[in-house]
Amino acid sequence: MRVEIWSDIACPWCYVGKARFEKALAAFPHRDEVEVVHRSFELDPGRAKNDVQPVLAMLAKKYGMSEAQARAGEDNLGAQAAAEGLDYRTRDRDHGNTFDMHRLLHFAKERGRQDELIQILYRANFAEERSVFTEGAERLVELAVEAGLDADAAREVLADPAAYADEVRADEREAAELGANGVPFFVLDRKYGVSGAQPAEVFTRALDQAWGERSPLRLLDQGDQGDLGDGAACGPDGCAVPQH
Repeated sequence: MRVEIWSDIACPWCYVGKARFEKALAAFPHRDEVEVVHRSFELDPGRAKNDVQPVLAMLAKKYGMSEAQARAGEDNLGAQAAAEGLDYRTRDRDHGNTFDMHRLLHFAKERGRQDELIQILYRANFAEERSVFTEGAERLVELAVEAGLDADAAREVLADPAAYADEVRADEREAAELGANGVPFFVLDRKYGVSGAQPAEVFTRALDQAWGERSPLRLLDQGDQGDLGDGAACGPDGCAVPQH
């Protein structure tokens, strides 16, 4: 079974939602048969690459709230994150364009290190004092290396604006086609969608339902197979050899 997760590194609920989903997945009896794929979704795709501002100021402007209200919202998010065992800095974080991070995540997917990198990026953005937006490409290269990726290869990806750009845009188009207008957005086997950082119990029910409704393989009526019996095939013991 495949679970696809549309998310953005700048999204605190994606950070919390990933932890809640993983709690449900860890207790799922068929967890070893679940493939998790992270998909790209930018919350602020029109933001210029060098346009970085404090999170509290961004929230106040974007949602028309006071900075006191923005601080209260961040405090609430910090408490939600702490309940999932996550570190979360409620003050002095930055907000910026995440397109390069999404490109790097597609590169990491090809190398089998996508989940490691997205968790490291979340931690760097939400829990660490250093900014993932103001230190340039070398900061992202450093995090890519921590995830097990080659530094020079990651540097080449970041230096080429076209590298994996089509993959990011394709994910974003697909999210729109699926009706996702916010993240996190979880899609289970292309049958069920779960929107938002739901409690682990909701993800548990979704996993159980999606797994339970998987269609068992049904063989077509193969009719008269003649001299080949049940049909020529190859298996662990070799390949069937016609006798005539």
